Amino acid sequence: MKAATRTRSDVKRAAIIQAAKDAFQEYGVNATSMDKLAEMASVSKRTVYNHFSAKEELVMHIVKEQFQNALVDIDVAYDTQASLQSQLESLIMEEINFVSADEHLDLARVVVGHFFYEPEKLKDEVVHLRAQETAMHRWLKAAHQDNRMAFDDLQQVVNELDSLIKGQCFWPQVTKIEPALSAQEKDKIAQSAAALILSRYEIRQT
Repeated sequence: MKAATRTRSDVKRAAIIQAAKDAFQEYGVNATSMDKLAEMASVSKRTVYNHFSAKEELVMHIVKEQFQNALVDIDVAYDTQASLQSQLESLIMEEINFVSADEHLDLARVVVGHFFYEPEKLKDEVVHLRAQETAMHRWLKAAHQDNRMAFDDLQQVVNELDSLIKGQCFWPQVTKIEPALSAQEKDKIAQSAAALILSRYEIRQT
């Protein structure tokens, strides 16, 4: 399939978004002006405003982009023949590798720091994002339809997995309470989280 051709507007928009990521991480949102973004993106200030009306809109775009990359676009299809443990481990590992990546953690610190005293500005966006179907939703739904997992509330299972992953691989690193995880530690967390969820929800064959 032929890739879509990027227009000049698309290229400029991408440059603005990248400039925002770089500037927000280096200077913080409040200390970054639209003039600075225009300079870093090599576009006019008017062009910046044509794409984003305010810095908060750029921050929200980054939040949505990170969410899309981390949870929605992961491509791990359900396999009727493979073990649930191995499949769920792989899916969890995909999420772990993304949420614990340096770039994601750096951008998350920017967002958390900016909205720390005004969480209501972020609340509606988070609610909207959580309403989207993620790769985890799709996999769990398929396992349920295949009569290999039993649960009444799909979102509750997703929330439990989210807590297991981010409680060990995201929040401790965002706050710099704990250092970056080693590959061995990530593997152990993925194995343990998958086993814990399946111990509760997998339908065991007798």
